[in-house]
Amino acid sequence: MIAIGAYCESATARNECEKPVYLTFDTGHMEVAPLVAEVLQRQQVRATFFGANERTKEGDGSLGNHWAPWWRARAQEGHEFASHTWDHVYWRGDLGSKQHPSFSVRPSAGPRDGESYVLSAAGYCEQLDRAALRLKDMTGQPPLPLFRAPGGKTSPQLLAAARACGYIHVGWSDAGFLGDELSSEKFSNAALLRKALRDIRSGDILMAHLGIWSRKDPWAPTVLEPLIKGLKEREFCFRTLREHPELGKTR
Repeated sequence: MIAIGAYCESATARNECEKPVYLTFDTGHMEVAPLVAEVLQRQQVRATFFGANERTKEGDGSLGNHWAPWWRARAQEGHEFASHTWDHVYWRGDLGSKQHPSFSVRPSAGPRDGESYVLSAAGYCEQLDRAALRLKDMTGQPPLPLFRAPGGKTSPQLLAAARACGYIHVGWSDAGFLGDELSSEKFSNAALLRKALRDIRSGDILMAHLGIWSRKDPWAPTVLEPLIKGLKEREFCFRTLREHPELGKTR
């Protein structure tokens, strides 16, 4: 696996960070991706993006050619990238044996969207690799040797299979679940913002998306910048997962 290192000297010189949080985004329909980029640039915050080739409101998929310039620009701004599986493949259960694992899966993208089928450990690794290689092709930089399973759904058997092909899973902290995929009728943007500002603690990994189909009142336009500003006012600082003290030891 690729070393993703500890803090480099330039990062240390840039800013001592006593209360780090790690903002991450998973792909989605991408409608809010330009806005997310504008907010991160304006606030000088770097994030980690987990990419899958999901269906989008515009273009040929979130890792397709239409969005390639967007990904390239984020790399130039210093953001980091990691795999989210190519077809946004949800794990549904373990099959096979410890020696020959396989998995019941259901992707939400790609040619088998919505179909339940069996995927071997090698097949799951191909899903991880394909997204990682596409991210490298678009950004010009090697992605981190990390992945996030869609929905955060995993098992010890799945995690072991991923480790065997070079990937460590990254979920999110309880308080770091920012709620952008929840029903806007039950969880207003104002309530989600209050909860995040109240509950987030140093070291938390935060998770949101680049667009959620099911939420009627989009989260990012209302919440993202106030959240960043509010956390800064509470003396939090933002780091990528390359700078995470535990994940940074991954090899």
